[in-house]
Amino acid sequence: MKRKHSLVLFPLLGLSMALTACGSDDGGSDDSSSGSDSGSSEAAGKIGVILPDTESSVRWESADRPALEAAFKEAGVEYDIQNAEGDAEKMTQIADTMIGNGVTVLAIVNLDSESGAAIQEKAKSQGVATIDYDRLTLGGSAEYYVSFDNTVVGELQGQGLADCLGDKDANIVYLNGSPTDNNATLFAEGAHSVLDEMSNYKVVGEQAVPDWDNEEAATIFQQLYTAADGKVDGVLAANDGLGGAAISILEGAGQDGKVPVTGQDATVEGLQNVLAGTQCMTVYKSATQEAGALADTAIALVNGEDAETTGTTVDSSDDSEVPSILLEPQAITKDNVGDVIDDGGQKAADVCVDKFADLCAEAGIS
Repeated sequence: MKRKHSLVLFPLLGLSMALTACGSDDGGSDDSSSGSDSGSSEAAGKIGVILPDTESSVRWESADRPALEAAFKEAGVEYDIQNAEGDAEKMTQIADTMIGNGVTVLAIVNLDSESGAAIQEKAKSQGVATIDYDRLTLGGSAEYYVSFDNTVVGELQGQGLADCLGDKDANIVYLNGSPTDNNATLFAEGAHSVLDEMSNYKVVGEQAVPDWDNEEAATIFQQLYTAADGKVDGVLAANDGLGGAAISILEGAGQDGKVPVTGQDATVEGLQNVLAGTQCMTVYKSATQEAGALADTAIALVNGEDAETTGTTVDSSDDSEVPSILLEPQAITKDNVGDVIDDGGQKAADVCVDKFADLCAEAGIS
């Protein structure tokens, strides 16, 4: 079955009055931003976006925020972007404030499905349309889900690790993402679907990392590594932060560069690790592309229109189908790190510093 939505959009006159009355975000702290371009406004509404944190990945502030700001400014729509800093209660408070300040569309990257669903239900009761951005809210009521195909992300990670390990017998440790993040479940499922078919690989440890916490990931990996008596040949790490945590432990054991480690998000650190050979691969998900898809979807809702979708995603909590815009991720190895730079995902000036300058030159990155 498909989710049924009762989308209520305020009359345009009422919207205009509300937007005239509302100001910018309250406080102007560096985890929030708002703006508008009233001279070229093409959409009579206001879009709120709540990012999850600054700890699980640097992408939220370094990539998603500027990409979203650029997309909304290009569309001439008023917006408010804030960051919940890993606090579900703070996300709820931000959502309440945004709703009170007149947003007509609210996009969230949930910290957990329970709090995310409650936010969406509150928004719905106030006639505010909601979008799941990057992470699906299980049991939620979002009109649309905008993300990358996260099962494919896991498949790319699994195949990437297999390519680095080759045909030899190998012991693998999985360092999975937060158990409250549905994406982490999909990443692991995708990776397992590839690696479980290869009888020469043995899983000698697997654990999820609460809240994607990199420091905790290092502790968890140390425990898994010790439990396996150091006999670990490959690490399926769900993102670059977790991969970096595993690499730090391997470095202490004199095994960095000898044990392939995966990642995701094509962060500066992740790309540097790939160039240095301490990380086998990462997965690139264009923030510009994802932000553009969110902007298109949100603006369609503001205008009372249907967004263009690529299909549906099943909400495993009730088997409902959520209209979705799913984008294609890209595997990044040492051979194509330049693709991320060329696409604007990272700047060569940030990646190719100090000891990485020569590695960038060898990879044809300037």
